[in-house]
Amino acid sequence: MRKIERIFVHCTAGSQKQTVDDLRAEFKAKKWRNPGYHYVVHADGKVSQLLGEQFVSNGVKGYNSTSINVAYIGGIDSRGKAVDNRTDEQKASLVKLLKELKGRYPKAEIMGHRDISADTNGNGIVDPWERIKECPCFDAINEYKNI
Repeated sequence: MRKIERIFVHCTAGSQKQTVDDLRAEFKAKKWRNPGYHYVVHADGKVSQLLGEQFVSNGVKGYNSTSINVAYIGGIDSRGKAVDNRTDEQKASLVKLLKELKGRYPKAEIMGHRDISADTNGNGIVDPWERIKECPCFDAINEYKNI
């Protein structure tokens, strides 16, 4: 089994009406061998597994071999701007799934994709202006710190 150091939370940066088939087509168009996420949480809270945890997904460049990647469907508004539009069902399912994953990988750090950027000012945190993306459109480190 792989050594899991991080559990990354993502948004799909699409409509909350996106489907798993839409995501698979997107990954195929990018010519990725494996999907970007191990798990996807639908707007109704249903969780779909896209890839076994023993396999490397394409979630965060440079960190995939030691991470599990989880995404919620959504993350942008009707104008394509980043927004935390998780439904209550998605929030509950994310907590449940992250607790299960943390149970399997107790030493893994839960964080958002956006938290992997350069700390250019050296203050020990990735400030909003240092992020290369907004995904998952909320502070996953803070929200899931007690899991």
